[in-house]
Amino acid sequence: MRRVPGTRRGAGPLLVALLLAVAALLQGVGAAGASAVSAADSTQVCALYCDTLDPSRAAQETFPVPDLTLNGRVVRLHVDDTDGMAWASIDGGQTGDSVWLDRSWDGGATWDGLLGEASIPSTWTGTRTLMYNLYDPTGHRRAVLRACGDAQGVGCTSWAHLDVCAAACDGAGSAPGDTQPVPATTLSGRTIALHMDSSGMAWGTISGGTAGDEIWLDRSWDQGASWPDGSSKGRTSTPSGATGTATARFNTSDPLGRLYGGAVRACGRAVEGENGSCTAWARPVLSKASAAADALMYSYDPNTAYWPSSWWNSAVALSTVIDYMRQTGDTRYLWIVQRTFQIDKASFPAGARSSDPIDGDFISRATDDSEWWALAWVDAYDLTGDRTYLDEAVTIANYVNGLWDTSSCGGGVWWDRERTYKNAVTNGLYVRLTAELHDRIPGDTTWLGRATTSWQWFQDSGLINSSGLVNDGITSGCANNGQTVWSYNQGLAIGAAVEMYRATGDAADLTTARRLADAAVASPALVSGGVLTESCDAGTPSCDDNAKQFKGVFMRYLQDLDSVTGNAYGSFADQQADSLWSTARDGLNRVTEDWSGGGTADWRTEASALSALLAAP
Repeated sequence: MRRVPGTRRGAGPLLVALLLAVAALLQGVGAAGASAVSAADSTQVCALYCDTLDPSRAAQETFPVPDLTLNGRVVRLHVDDTDGMAWASIDGGQTGDSVWLDRSWDGGATWDGLLGEASIPSTWTGTRTLMYNLYDPTGHRRAVLRACGDAQGVGCTSWAHLDVCAAACDGAGSAPGDTQPVPATTLSGRTIALHMDSSGMAWGTISGGTAGDEIWLDRSWDQGASWPDGSSKGRTSTPSGATGTATARFNTSDPLGRLYGGAVRACGRAVEGENGSCTAWARPVLSKASAAADALMYSYDPNTAYWPSSWWNSAVALSTVIDYMRQTGDTRYLWIVQRTFQIDKASFPAGARSSDPIDGDFISRATDDSEWWALAWVDAYDLTGDRTYLDEAVTIANYVNGLWDTSSCGGGVWWDRERTYKNAVTNGLYVRLTAELHDRIPGDTTWLGRATTSWQWFQDSGLINSSGLVNDGITSGCANNGQTVWSYNQGLAIGAAVEMYRATGDAADLTTARRLADAAVASPALVSGGVLTESCDAGTPSCDDNAKQFKGVFMRYLQDLDSVTGNAYGSFADQQADSLWSTARDGLNRVTEDWSGGGTADWRTEASALSALLAAP
């Protein structure tokens, strides 16, 4: 709390209470339309940066609201939309004048005041605050900020970014299309419906009623759990002589705030009585893939730069988002590639990113975890052309190569540093990675040699059983251990064969890839009723966090095979996409682990579903 001019230390408790009340009242002066002056949550917010960043580090400076002239001083709000932060300044003042920010999470109804308060020091005529975040993507909140000053009186600018602006700003927009993503609701004979257009903007309608009926939208950034800054959007009444009306259009995402997957619902009230009704919450479906991508990106944390709290799953999710951008040309999420690389290239203690410590360069004792990240950085290189990412993949691959060991079973990469197990996932990843590096490094022979050796070992190791299915690993006696056939092991073997075909041009590798794919599609161990099914899908409890993402890996590499076989597996891919979309998806475009319907849904299952949707022709 800033000190009120004229107070002194040692004041009695009654006087202190009075002065605090006066200060709170002064804080609200100039807040036109505000209904409260109580402070909200003052917890520090972190997005790309944490609160209190110095303005000298701002990537951009804009002035979204008019300056406030206060007794000859200029109070100004500065916004850095690139980083989603703002700061305040006061100029033309005198010693003791002060400036601060107010931040509100409910559209200006209440606010956390006096953020970064700074007073003009002696001999200066102005000062500024530090920077504070406008958005909290981690907590799925959207704020508005204003600059306030005290210069022989207190005043504030208008709130900045009250409206969300994407393709158009809230209340505007005229894109074609009219879909109703969730069923309408009824109330006293009225029909209340939610509509969305081709740009992802939403509006509500009420029909079958009379003058005075009301319709509005609620908008939530946390999947409908709360909507403090989005209640009663576009609230309007049915005019005289009409039986219905509609709201204006409102955005369902805020790209400036990195808030993807916002949800809306339409609500209405009949003129008679005090009751109302709302539709279910929904997200837009501009395309099936974009809807799944938004649902996946909802859980990405810009502060920690991964999807909490799974390390290898995050690498696969990043690859999946990159796949989406490469295939669709939608680059809204391009920023996460560099962000993830910059933040997570560091070392982390156990528990910060994984149950294992991360050594740096995305390397840990779990060999397969390291390999997933290497493949992600090859994908990033393919997307951006930035050699930094390819170099990182080489760094990781060199580490993994150190765990190749011919003294046990004639070869193979160990699953962990303790050298306890040789399994399908680790070695399928190694073949794919080494072949990818060869195919991207001009003049390479080293990685080709390693790819050729490891692929031959994989085929001779016994990992592929007599049915053409890949079991989990081999025993200490170098025999197939007969453990579970997982879809991702099968998919990685297919992907390894396809990339070896690219590296060598050997048609036998393509034949092997097709044999593995045909075996999977025909196997009751992996397909039930025509739908790809993990053995744990129908279990209680259901698939763990690892297995939730397995089917997406299979579909990713089946799509890769499809691309070199003239769409030989397109009908199977279509069947997966159709099933998960029609039976395993809710109104927020969240897809469960079981593509026939059932099981849990989280970002891992959403990444898996996105790969399936991308694979469908």
